[in-house]
Amino acid sequence: MAVDMDLQDWIGRSQEAGDVLRAQPAQFMQATLDREPSLKDGDLLPPLWHWLYFLEAKRASELGRDAHPKKGGFLPPVSLPRRMWAGGRLTFHHPLILGQAAVKRSTIKSITEKSGRSGSLCFVTVAHEIIQNDQCALTEEQDIVYREDPAPDAPTPQPAPAPDNPEFSQVITPTEVMLFRYSALTFNGHRIHYDVDYARQVEGYEGLVFHGPLTATLLVDLARTEMQKSPKRFSFRGSAPISGSASFHLEGRRSTDGIDLWARRQDGALAMSATVQF
Repeated sequence: MAVDMDLQDWIGRSQEAGDVLRAQPAQFMQATLDREPSLKDGDLLPPLWHWLYFLEAKRASELGRDAHPKKGGFLPPVSLPRRMWAGGRLTFHHPLILGQAAVKRSTIKSITEKSGRSGSLCFVTVAHEIIQNDQCALTEEQDIVYREDPAPDAPTPQPAPAPDNPEFSQVITPTEVMLFRYSALTFNGHRIHYDVDYARQVEGYEGLVFHGPLTATLLVDLARTEMQKSPKRFSFRGSAPISGSASFHLEGRRSTDGIDLWARRQDGALAMSATVQF
């Protein structure tokens, strides 16, 4: 399917945002994960916790039906209503330091429209650079997917099974408080994370949806704990949503050049896969 010329015009658009990596959001993140809020200025920011910063605050009148900002500003005006963060790739060049200023530069890298089993899809890839102390600390590519609303009589997609050979594992039990706190920390107004009626009746989920970025954050944290070292590269891809209150597993095993990771739902389905290189 060819890319609509109006959407094509968004490729190459860029924006820049500055922020001070204050310790308080990182402390609040620690508390959200049931950890002692001990991080302070001068400490290193844990991997993927940069998503707590450089946040955009749109007026309430500038939000769409799902409480995300309306499309057509920096992101292209894709007509499909459902938005998900499908995956990403990150390279960690230098540690980010709490208490210091940083700059985030973002560019629309590609826009691709496709047809899938569930209907029309549009993939938007955004490239980011985070600069601190005049050096690039982190580069990232985010894959955002837009989808159609599910038809009332549409069959539930059958996700692929997760691997069954983990070397280590961790159980995560979602709570409404955890989802609310992470939404608040990232200023994410997407209703699928706190409005269960909207999640079920409009977007077709079984319940509140566990944040994909939070799943990725917990996976890289598990790998860092297992290896006792900081990652150099991390990539992840969402395969199926985690929704409802059932516990799920974060699992992994060592590979020739790092760790392969995945999130396994209670029904055995693969929710997210990831790789870490050190």
